[in-house]
Parts: sequence; structure tokens; C-alpha cells
Amino acid sequence: MTAVGKLVRFSLTTVEASRLGAFYERSLGFRLVREERLSGAPFERLFGVAGGARRLRLALGEEIVELLEFASAGRPYPVDAASSDVLFQHLAIVVEDMGAAYRRLGAVAGWTEITNGGPQSLPATSGGVAAFKFRDPEGHPLELLGFPAGSAPPRWRARGGAEPCLGIDHSAISVTDTARSVAFYEKLGLTVAARSLNRGPEQAKLDGLISPVVEVTALTPRPATPHVELLRYRDVARDASAPANNDVAATRIVFEAAAQSADGFEEMPRAILDPDGHRLLIVAPSDS
Repeated sequence: MTAVGKLVRFSLTTVEASRLGAFYERSLGFRLVREERLSGAPFERLFGVAGGARRLRLALGEEIVELLEFASAGRPYPVDAASSDVLFQHLAIVVEDMGAAYRRLGAVAGWTEITNGGPQSLPATSGGVAAFKFRDPEGHPLELLGFPAGSAPPRWRARGGAEPCLGIDHSAISVTDTARSVAFYEKLGLTVAARSLNRGPEQAKLDGLISPVVEVTALTPRPATPHVELLRYRDVARDASAPANNDVAATRIVFEAAAQSADGFEEMPRAILDPDGHRLLIVAPSDS
């Protein structure tokens, strides 16, 4: 398996890239950095979808989200999807001021809440962070994430400024077997950095679930942020269906291939699936 280096961007499927991009700009402070058209046989083989796609690249701080609008549209995001479903995958956006970020989001129409009762302050056993989960106008899950005063990692303290949203900390994915997923991502070159067991009324409100118990495992590439978090919900029924690349629920984590990879860069970009069907792309450094 190809070893990976840094996590270079996140890729979302969209029905209408311009409209969704405008939402991200207005509500979260993203900025448009590039717009292009992708097409041709290599693209179709990589994504398994006939026809090309329009791509918008948006930046928040140093992190990149790309929106892919395929010419051949797939299925919309399932309206009954829960935080514990296997297809669940959210982007966690670090905020300097949760109140200001939440008010800015509230001033823009089109999103729907996952979290009940506004931002939740989790206990120290669950990281002590403030968090709020919601869905963008097409259904993609997102999270506002605020660290306790004085405890934000140096990376985020250095980014303080006029905007309440600073960047993307991680992508969290729901998994069915933590050990199996850890083994998969370790083979790619990621390292377990932290583990916690999240439960209690705050977690229930955050996830919009009844009494969830969640194993959280953070896996870091080099550098450590952005990173991947595994969420294993105990004793909860989950939908195991995996979306196609042109389905709105498809989210791709894009890694740069490590320089020491034995495979070299001849077959890049490369698409792979993790054990639960979450999509990954590995690209050469020149494509990051």
C-alpha cells in the first residue's frame, strides 16, 4: 500500500458548486481560490463516473475544500442519515470565538442543525471542547469546534484574527470496527495520537442521538493537522451502504504520497476505499 504524507485537501460532491461555494463563503469565511473543468478518460477511470466535472477549490486558513459538480449527477444526501451511520463524515472547523461563529452561521439561510440546543460544551473526558454539528444546504455534515480558553494548539493560536473560523482540524468518519480501521490507516503511515470514550447528555445533544457511546480515535499523518478521526458508535444500528463518487454523500480525503513510497508516483492519483467504504485519494506532490 502506498504510504502517505500530509493530508492536502477534502473533496465533496455537490449538485450545484456555485451555490454551495457561496454558502461556505458567506457562513464560514471560505474564499474561492480556483475554478476549473475536469474531463477525459483518466478522470472517468479515477472516479468511476462518466463525463467530467466542474471543480471549485475553496480555502479556509491553510486548508482546502474542493467541490466537485459531476456532469452525471448521482443521488442526493439521504435525508434520514444519522451521525452513527457508516456514510457519516464531517469536517471539523476550528473557531476562535464560538459565539461569533454561531451567529455568523445563523445569519445565513439553508443549513439544518444536527446538534440540539446550540453549541455544546463537552466534559474534560471528551476533550473539553465546545462543538456544534450541522448540515450544509446539500446535507454534508460540518462541525464548529472551539478549544477551551488557553488550550488551543499553537497552530490555531497563531491564526487568530478578524474571522471567527480559522481552518479545518480534521475529518471524522463513522466506522464499524476501530481496530480494523486503525490497522488500515497505520499501513498508510498515520499514527494513533489520542483516544477517548465520549458519552453523556452533552454528547447526545451534539450528535442528535439518544444516549450515544462513542469511541473516538485520532490518527495523524505528517504534519499532524489536518488529521482523521474514527468514530465508533456502540450499540447503534448503522447503514452500511457506500455512496458512489457522484452521490452527494461521497466525501474524499486527499493525501499526498510520501516521498519514500516504494510505488513512486507513476500511478497517481490513486483512489482507494477504507474498510467501511470511505473514499481516499492519493496524489503526487505536484498535484497537492
